[in-house]
Amino acid sequence: MVKCMLISDLFQKSGLCLLLLVSLGTSFLVAEEVPEDIVFQADYDGSEERYVLLRPEGVSSLAGRSLLVALHGHGSDRWQFIVQSRGECSAVREMAAAYGLPLISPDYRASTSWMGPAAEADLQQILREWKERYNPPKIILAGGSMGAAAALTFAALNPDLVDGVLAMNGIANHVLYEGFQEAIAASFGGGKEAVPEEYIRRSAELQVEALTMPVALTLGARDEVTPPDSVLRLADALRARGRSVFVLLRPGGGHETSHGDGVEALEWLFSAAFLPEKSP
Repeated sequence: MVKCMLISDLFQKSGLCLLLLVSLGTSFLVAEEVPEDIVFQADYDGSEERYVLLRPEGVSSLAGRSLLVALHGHGSDRWQFIVQSRGECSAVREMAAAYGLPLISPDYRASTSWMGPAAEADLQQILREWKERYNPPKIILAGGSMGAAAALTFAALNPDLVDGVLAMNGIANHVLYEGFQEAIAASFGGGKEAVPEEYIRRSAELQVEALTMPVALTLGARDEVTPPDSVLRLADALRARGRSVFVLLRPGGGHETSHGDGVEALEWLFSAAFLPEKSP
């Protein structure tokens, strides 16, 4: 059974039932839309899992509306794209609102998810149930850092569920990547020597044939957390196959995507994926 709790319920006793005020580090958001924290039982292992739904303002029915899905970074959870003020997050929220799209952000086995088998199964379940219930014309998957790598991995393994991908400061090759190896091994069910097939399967660069949908990529040339090399190679491989790909590489950029770059990438992606025009 899916259970839903409005975040406004948390504030009713203090009279703040129409405002959400959340602190995450030094980031704050006050929003008129009230996110819904949705609980579901995972088919994968029966565990209780969650995602947040942010509805478009003034929209009563979600049927027939395209869906935007945001995947958080390492060390965070489902609330990152819903509440944080950083550029990647605010751009996703702004574009969801501008196009009248519901925005969902899953834990996908937070906080060190890396789109291993359990995280993949959870997102498959969420999207298949969403498609059955609401019949969205398009599903767009976005993510930052770990979430960007996860978005590319999920799209390569599940192209039937994804109509467009935005990866902001991600990686595309787990065989070569050396960061966060303890967390990735826990997610993938072992290290590179123990389960090498998982590192190959979950490397978008090595599954490029499956990425038939439009792909938008934002990168920082000086990013030392998730170096851009594998994603740039992925972009070249996609172009060589005649795929729709957008690359925004900042020569002096590090491990972040600005609000403006996120908006520009999503504008391109929504157009390439043939989403409807912006809401009036």
